[in-house]
Amino acid sequence: MIDRRLFQHFDWVVFLITISLTITGIVNIYSATLMDSDTSFYEKQLIWFLVGLVLMTSITFINYIHLERFAYPIYILSIILLAATLIMGRTTAGAKRWLDIGFISFQPSEFSKIAIILVLSKYFNTVKVPPRGLSLKGLIVPGILVFIPFILIVKEPDMGTAVIAFLIFASMVIFAKVRLRTLVAITAISFALIPIAWRFLKGYQKARLMSFLDPSTDPLGRGYHLMQSKIAIGSGGVLGKGFTHGTQGQLRFLPEHHTDFIFAVLGEEWGFMGSFALLTLYFVLVLWGLSIAQNAKDRLGAFLAFGVSFMFLWHILINIGMVTGMMPVVGIPLPFMSYGGSFLISSMIGAGILANVSMRRFIF
Repeated sequence: MIDRRLFQHFDWVVFLITISLTITGIVNIYSATLMDSDTSFYEKQLIWFLVGLVLMTSITFINYIHLERFAYPIYILSIILLAATLIMGRTTAGAKRWLDIGFISFQPSEFSKIAIILVLSKYFNTVKVPPRGLSLKGLIVPGILVFIPFILIVKEPDMGTAVIAFLIFASMVIFAKVRLRTLVAITAISFALIPIAWRFLKGYQKARLMSFLDPSTDPLGRGYHLMQSKIAIGSGGVLGKGFTHGTQGQLRFLPEHHTDFIFAVLGEEWGFMGSFALLTLYFVLVLWGLSIAQNAKDRLGAFLAFGVSFMFLWHILINIGMVTGMMPVVGIPLPFMSYGGSFLISSMIGAGILANVSMRRFIF
C-alpha cells in the first residue's frame, strides 16, 4: 500500500531535471549520429529512457529501508555478474564489459556502482563511528567491499568505471568521518601505488594519459580525441552553429560523439549558452541531492543520497574535464546525456533513490 503522503511530497525537482537531461541527451544523440550509417541510436536511447523511467518511479515508492535489507544480496549479485562477465562476457574492442543473457545485453559494471552505494550505506549506518573518526582498521571492511568489484572491473578492463567506484568509496568514507591522520596515510599510499598501477595499464590506457599532457604532439593519433573535442567546443561560440549543423560531429571528425564526447556535440551546436544551461541543471541536481542528504530523516538516507549525489558529481566533473582537456581521457560518460542503456538506467535508478530519500523526510 502506497502512503498518500508520498504524492504530497513528490520530488518534482529530481524528476524534472532527470527527464530534461535525458531528453536533451536523446536530442543530441540524434544530431550526433544523423550522418552515421546506423541512425537508430536515439531510438534505442528513447526505449531505455522509458524503461529507466518505470524503474525510477518504482524505486521512488519503495521504502529505502527495504533497499538496506537487500543491500548485501544486491551486492553479491553484482559480484557474480561481474565475475560472469570476465568468464563469458562479450569481447568488444579488446574489453569484456558486456554480458549477454538471452535477448538482454548489459554492462554489470554500471549497476555495480549502485550496489556499492547500497552496501556502503548499510555498513556505515550500522557501524558506530568513533568521535575522532574512522582509523585505518575501521576502513578494512568497507575497503574490502569496494576492492572486490573494483578489481573485477579493472580486469575487464574498464578503468573509467573503476575510478568512479573508488571515488564513490573515498567520498562516502569522508562523509562517514575519517581521522585526518588516516586520510593523510591513505593519500600517501595512493600516490605511492601510482608507479605500480602504471605497470598494469594497457598500452592504449597509457597513451590516453600521455596525450593529456600534450595532445598536439600526436594530433592524428593519441591526441586526436582531445584535439577534435576542443575544436568542436571552441567553434560553437556563444550561441552555437545550430541543431544538426555542427561540422565536427556531423562530418565525423569527433570520435565517440554520441557517448563520452556528447558534451562536445552540444557545445558545438548550442554554444556557450547551451553548455551553461546544461551545467546549471547538473549543478542544481547535485546541490539538491546534497541537500536531501543533509536533511534526510536518518543516517541511512543521508548516506544513500550522498553516495548517489557524488556518483553524479564525479561523472560530471571528469567527463567535462575530459572533453575540455583539463583531465585525461578515461572513458567516463556524462549522466543522462551519453548513449548507453546500462549507464542511463543505472543513473535513473540513482535518481529514483534520491527522490525516495527526499520524499520520506516528511513521513515518520
